[in-house]
Amino acid sequence: MTIAGGIMALQGGNVERFRHELLAWYDRYRRTLPWRAGPGITPNPYHVWLSEIMLQQTTVPAVIPYFLRFLELWPTVHDLADAPAEDIMRHWAGLGYYARARNLHYCAKVISNNHNGIFPNDIETLKSLPGIGDYTAAAISSIAFNRPSNVVDGNVERVMARVFAVTDPVPKSKPHLKELAGKIAQTEIKRPGDYAQALMDLGATICTPSSPKCGLCPVQAFCQGYAKGAAPTLPIRAKKGPKPQKHGYVYWIEDGKGAVLLEKRPEKGLLGGMVGLPTSAWVDQAMEKTHLSFTIKKEATKVRVMHSFTHFDLDLQGIRVKLDRRTLKTVENYFWIEKTDAKNYGLPTVFKKALKQFL
Repeated sequence: MTIAGGIMALQGGNVERFRHELLAWYDRYRRTLPWRAGPGITPNPYHVWLSEIMLQQTTVPAVIPYFLRFLELWPTVHDLADAPAEDIMRHWAGLGYYARARNLHYCAKVISNNHNGIFPNDIETLKSLPGIGDYTAAAISSIAFNRPSNVVDGNVERVMARVFAVTDPVPKSKPHLKELAGKIAQTEIKRPGDYAQALMDLGATICTPSSPKCGLCPVQAFCQGYAKGAAPTLPIRAKKGPKPQKHGYVYWIEDGKGAVLLEKRPEKGLLGGMVGLPTSAWVDQAMEKTHLSFTIKKEATKVRVMHSFTHFDLDLQGIRVKLDRRTLKTVENYFWIEKTDAKNYGLPTVFKKALKQFL
């Protein structure tokens, strides 16, 4: 369907009716979330920003305990800006997409130092901040400051694909879906923040990826996908090829005195700045794996860690090593901790999997 054709289906006051029905449903069934201000309460921009960064590529249930922990440790943006980077990365461990944590800290410093701790409310200034792109800027502007914005996440894309029966597959249709959403949102000036959150809630609770609850949908009357009996099949997704595979070794290295070796990974790259168990390089072919140069007395184990990242799957073989501390005096980025502290160190998920098996 063309954009013009899709919008025509909501002409004659139907755009206003669509928003009215959606907002009435939201007033009754809105989700209670720790970062969301209640009715009549002014949103806290710090809470909105922090939650939006955490929610990128991550589900609400996974984010909630991290959000609460961050607020407990760093209740204001100034507190977060002043926190050691290592502490932020450690408490982010397990949430994934670790560049977000580095940008979060950098952005907090900019807000604290350059904006006196006050978040800007316009989209263009927000987009100039570290880690804030089109979607996050629109979400903060709309939700935190109630400014008209076109806030389009995966939930909103799915709602638009069904309401307008868009059959072009995603991701190719994403610009189309965003423009459709913008045509409906652009004249909502009374409650733009609530409207944005209402669309998100609709996608998260009613217009779900599988088995949508069309019978409970407040905008069912406007949904062309439902009228055509095609809602559950939309949006259509382009087929993905198999993920590349990478291989390597992961090491459990002890010094014989109750200490285990950890590695602080380089700041740039995957898991940048995070602490984990030492690993070899991750290579494309299993036969190309090579050990770290200082792992001389090695013992192969039955430990095997399979982990899926966004762009590839990783297969790590576990190796135990006994090592004299003096061997590593000239090797950077490695340090020893008590073995009993390893479980509580805040390691990324891939290393938690290995740790569980080694222990």
